[in-house]
Amino acid sequence: MISSLVWVRKGAAQQIPDRYRLTDEEFSSLADRIGAQLEDAREGLEDAKNVDVTMDDDIPDQQKVQTAGNEMDEELAEYNLDTYDDDSEPEEENSTAIPLFSKIQGLTYHGSNDEDPYVTVKDQEDENEELREMEIMPGDNLLLAAKTEDDISHLEVYLYEEEEDNLFVHHDIMLPSFPLCLEWMDFRVGKKKDLSTPGNYVAIGTFDPEVEIWDLDMVDAVYPECILGGTSQPGLDAGEGGKKKKKKFGPARVAKKANAERHVDAVMSISWNSSHRNLIATGSADTTVKLWDLSAPEKAVRSFTQHKDKVQGVAWNKGEPTVLLTGGYDKRCCAFDSRAPTAVTEWKLKADVECIKWDPFHPERFFVSTEDGLVKCFDARQSGTAPLFTLHAHDAAVSSFDVSPVIEGLLVTGSTDKMVKVWNVKDAKPSCLVSRDLDLGKIFAATFSPDSPYCVAAAGSKGKVLVWNLENNAGVRRAFGPTQFNETAVQANTPRKEITGVESDHEGDEDEDEEAVDGMAMDVDQDQDEDDEDEDEDHV
Repeated sequence: MISSLVWVRKGAAQQIPDRYRLTDEEFSSLADRIGAQLEDAREGLEDAKNVDVTMDDDIPDQQKVQTAGNEMDEELAEYNLDTYDDDSEPEEENSTAIPLFSKIQGLTYHGSNDEDPYVTVKDQEDENEELREMEIMPGDNLLLAAKTEDDISHLEVYLYEEEEDNLFVHHDIMLPSFPLCLEWMDFRVGKKKDLSTPGNYVAIGTFDPEVEIWDLDMVDAVYPECILGGTSQPGLDAGEGGKKKKKKFGPARVAKKANAERHVDAVMSISWNSSHRNLIATGSADTTVKLWDLSAPEKAVRSFTQHKDKVQGVAWNKGEPTVLLTGGYDKRCCAFDSRAPTAVTEWKLKADVECIKWDPFHPERFFVSTEDGLVKCFDARQSGTAPLFTLHAHDAAVSSFDVSPVIEGLLVTGSTDKMVKVWNVKDAKPSCLVSRDLDLGKIFAATFSPDSPYCVAAAGSKGKVLVWNLENNAGVRRAFGPTQFNETAVQANTPRKEITGVESDHEGDEDEDEEAVDGMAMDVDQDQDEDDEDEDEDHV
């Protein structure tokens, strides 16, 4: 399944990407991490053996001797265990490194094969040719997809060639946990933070309480450039003595009690401030909204507690860049100035919030979609007032929607009823222009291209990404007219494809994906239920 999509505007990506190379320090750290994990596995095996010994102590002695003797003889004969230790070398005590890395200090590392005197066949030309094949032209868009398949999560970076109606996976990045949200940003962090030119990064929120920021101009990357709420530099800390502390029951969410410095539960929403480029806001299942300074990512600079349940959406206002909009599972939307967060304007809803967006043409307005299939438009200047209009968009939750940044009044919605719909909401009089089942399963992401006014990307439970071109749709043209087309858009000499996708040899099973989605929701809700039970016990 694909849980989130985000476009990267044309010209933002580096034309020829860099290739990631491990430094000596990172390589040693990786060896320490693997060794620490192996040591944890050994300790776990010893604990399991001790449990077996304890259980054996409860068996009567005579029965124990007879049973153990028979089993031992059979196993020794079958697996030749009586001579198993004869040829094995003694293990070093307190060893935390696996044999593969035990002699790493004796190796000589060369930055490239050109520097290695023993390599006579140079492969630099082959590598350069491979990178040239990954060239991103100024007229190309990148499209980022948070994908999970067979319990393996990764970020797929698609290249969309608009002139040729071509979409393919450019490269991908492995992720440590199930991704929930994506946000593109151009503020430089990590190794390239001293460069003055804008960068090309993505912030990823997952079921872990941290936010990873990856460099999209780097292929084969092993570590993120930055971690919001992380306790160390990515990839270089293996814990005290080269050994990580043992984790139990999943990610290191030691305490579910919210604090002011970092999140303690899943990060469900992210918004980057394009005016104050070093600021980013995050909403979490721990009910808090955090404000981060990307120049100092270890701790949040502010923590907001307006919500009483999971925070599903956060969004900065582009007209008033200090104003933040939030929405949560407490059936409320809140708007406030991050400099004075006590003055909160709020709106109560009848269902949980799914998605929130500011109107790019009217900064005082915002849209919110809810679990009951509605999309509402409010005036942020008037607290608690009735919506300007209500759109009965779908029969199920409106899990995603987007407002066109180019054409005023153009709206797209996606739902778990598997439908994608395009609307005209100009003059607060909504009307449906086109409705389509794109064969994507339950829709979890639908978003407009920032450059091409009628291109919509959509994805869902089937794990496929499609680009839907509305340029030649009769209903859309009647509503907005040909004069609304972006003058900088590519004028193709041949008819454009309506639907552009990636050809796949195998497609995920929809039922399995939907079960995974339901399981994901149950995990989040179960965590919340456990927290509620703990709170009830404390009150008693």
